Amino acid sequence: MPRFAATVVLTGTLALSIPAHAIDNPGPLVDADWLEAHLDAADLVILDIRNGIDGGSYEAYTEAHVPGAIYANYQEAGWRTERDGVVGMTPDIGSLEALVGSLGIDNDSHVVIVHGGVNASDFGSAARVYWTFNYLGHDAVSILDGGFRGWSEAGLPTTSGNTTPEPAIFAAAPRPDLLIETGDVEASLDDPSVLRLDARPAEQYFGAEKAGPAKTPGRIPDSLGLDQGLFFTADGQIRPREEIAAIVPDRVTNGEVDTVVSYCNTGHWAATNWFVLSQVLEVENVRLYDASMVGWTFDPSRPLETGRGMLDALGQWVGSFRG
Repeated sequence: MPRFAATVVLTGTLALSIPAHAIDNPGPLVDADWLEAHLDAADLVILDIRNGIDGGSYEAYTEAHVPGAIYANYQEAGWRTERDGVVGMTPDIGSLEALVGSLGIDNDSHVVIVHGGVNASDFGSAARVYWTFNYLGHDAVSILDGGFRGWSEAGLPTTSGNTTPEPAIFAAAPRPDLLIETGDVEASLDDPSVLRLDARPAEQYFGAEKAGPAKTPGRIPDSLGLDQGLFFTADGQIRPREEIAAIVPDRVTNGEVDTVVSYCNTGHWAATNWFVLSQVLEVENVRLYDASMVGWTFDPSRPLETGRGMLDALGQWVGSFRG
């Protein structure tokens, strides 16, 4: 269990402490009550990843965070990297092992990821970090549903100052099947057993707009559009499982396809769809395409689709649910 050194000030009302103990894996999502009840657990590491996407920063972390949380900015700490001009790529295994170990996380740690909790796009930060731990072979990881916003609005205690972790040794057991490279996506275009799932909003899916880093608007051919923002309530919490199951088209979940390739622009929103499908709905063989549209459009010879065409009739766009 990593040790932490901190100069802190507690605010709010602390519940009675519970004895330190190992954590039985609570699943991919935990609520604020669960986290408060386990703050003293021996193997717990709370990882605050707030960043520019949610308006967070190191300064915001030092002002107030979940007691005991350590800080590792999603955009700056090294969770993603640029490779050959493509942003948002997965770093090499050695770099990720060093990052995780530097945060005081070892192979016995249970990690709870705390994002800002301000909107659906913000959840993508937590989903991508969660995916990274799974890619490294570490299953003892959860996301705080509602993030720091939910924790704060519940009136739960916060700490100021900085918590400095004592470095640990983390050894990865990589799962390359969770990741897919551009060449493999290209090779799958004529394979009906592979479904390409686009997490972007309608304007980008249909090619009316593009994200800045992408070179050309459009989508990978024969992709199903499933806007990741559909899976969240107005208060930033993920919808109940039964509502999610009602949103996702049957052919994604009924075994009609062997592999689902989740993509967006840089593998950020795609991580949310990966999380919803593989962790909430327990769909097997969902792979994250981290290069996504930035990597796909880097080579202008790769095919693209734009416009609606017959897509509405074919049910290729899912974006109207607003329950």
